[in-house]
Amino acid sequence: MDLEWSSLGEVVLVSIGATVGVMVVFALGVRALSPQEGRPAALSRAVAGLCFVACAAAVAYGLYLIIPQFH
Repeated sequence: MDLEWSSLGEVVLVSIGATVGVMVVFALGVRALSPQEGRPAALSRAVAGLCFVACAAAVAYGLYLIIPQFH
């Protein structure tokens, strides 16, 4: 059995990058929900909602790629 190390490294880098990206977007959503002066509450909720929807979409896409019955 031969391993293609470059392909394995590519998968590892993409996985780490996607994980960090989802974590950053989720953290931005949580940060947008924190109370701050000078920023409208409706805008904060809208930004947080967009961040959480983006996280959910990334998770759903990952599940779509993993589960073969969805194809």
